[in-house]
Amino acid sequence: MIIGGLFLVKPIRSKSYVTLMDPFQEKYGNTVAAILFLPGLLADIFWIACILGALGGTISVVMDISSSLAMSISAAVAIIYTLMGGLYSVAYTDVIQLSFMFFGLWLCVPFILTSPPAANFTLAAVTHLYQEPWIGKLELENAGRWTDDILLVSIGGICYQAFYQRVLSTATDTQAKMTCYVAAVLCPILGIPSLIIGAVAASTNWNQTTYGTPSPYEGGKAGMILPIALHNLCPSYISVIGVGALAASVMSSIDSALLSAASQVGRNFFKNIIYKQASEKQILIVVKVSIFLCGSIGAALAMTSSSIHLFWIISADVLYSMMAPQVICTFFFKEWVNEFGACSGFVVAILLRVLVGETLLGLPDVLPLPWDKIQEDGHRYRLFPFRTAIMLLNIGINFLVSRVTVWLSQKRLLKRTCDTEVDTTLQIMAPDLVKDDWPCKEQRLISQESNEEQEKY
Repeated sequence: MIIGGLFLVKPIRSKSYVTLMDPFQEKYGNTVAAILFLPGLLADIFWIACILGALGGTISVVMDISSSLAMSISAAVAIIYTLMGGLYSVAYTDVIQLSFMFFGLWLCVPFILTSPPAANFTLAAVTHLYQEPWIGKLELENAGRWTDDILLVSIGGICYQAFYQRVLSTATDTQAKMTCYVAAVLCPILGIPSLIIGAVAASTNWNQTTYGTPSPYEGGKAGMILPIALHNLCPSYISVIGVGALAASVMSSIDSALLSAASQVGRNFFKNIIYKQASEKQILIVVKVSIFLCGSIGAALAMTSSSIHLFWIISADVLYSMMAPQVICTFFFKEWVNEFGACSGFVVAILLRVLVGETLLGLPDVLPLPWDKIQEDGHRYRLFPFRTAIMLLNIGINFLVSRVTVWLSQKRLLKRTCDTEVDTTLQIMAPDLVKDDWPCKEQRLISQESNEEQEKY
């Protein structure tokens, strides 16, 4: 949020863009922008699946109903009110959901703290009571891995259209920046109840609860500790309120992701590529259909896998490794890059990420990296910050290929095809090679040998 407020609010608002893909289409043209649009769309769909899966697991633990039913109902409600109200409904319902989430989770904290099976969590943090101490240690060898994760969630987050739709909908730049800074303060505050509940759960004698042994952590249920704690350490009516708070948080994320994906499909794909004469009414129909399809696909994906971490990896990795470099280059280094560099960096990033592998996706880890540890099952435990390395390589290849293609164009060894009205890269990187009164402004690369040869060309 702070990075967005400091560096991205002004660039995205300065030219009255509507979506994150607008500057890509302006810079690279519709074809390249359509390719770069796919990771953002996939990330939104997988994010929908991720949070729906989290909600389904939570409700199934606390209320003993089918997780598929819980996911279906939540997705249906979010799709319906997003279809009916668009950004207005998303904004107004988010106010209600945010308030309910804040007060609902804080209401659960006193009951969990005073639960008889729960020990003093400050003492259990460093002392073995019923479980191992819950404060761990940061080993130096894991520094690269932690750094990679921190950069992934901070820089990768600047690629979500949901962030830009809020920034662009505010009245002024100052208001947009203040929204980011206030959110940066509120996000940790909203996370405090979950941290307290997790700490108490790690300090609890689970033999004294209906859950029994082994403890959730020992039984591999650490990822579900919040609903398990609500169900076993709170009165039933309080646990229902806590689940309602979680459902509110999920709904607020789903509707933003739905509107994010649908707005880009309607404007940047349908209007700018498929049917450029589309009216506002036709675009609105496409947006509504896209909301329904994206919500349905996300819900279906959530039902196919119980691994929330799987969807999180796909969503976050795609944005950080492939989209973050494109956003950085387009906003801050647009005079140094062009469509050839963007596509080259994008393809190399995909290739490297596949070669690094991912166990949860069934991708073999065929590419050895520094500091790898071979586990008992033969898989590599990655200590090297490979996601950040791929992101930086993406930027470097973008710069390198862009410079090479401009040089080739100057030598008349590369002919480019017209896709956009103006190629600002050529105007800035090679201003003598662009003449505004030519039929295709971005591509008429001319020899500088003499005025006579220029006119003949």
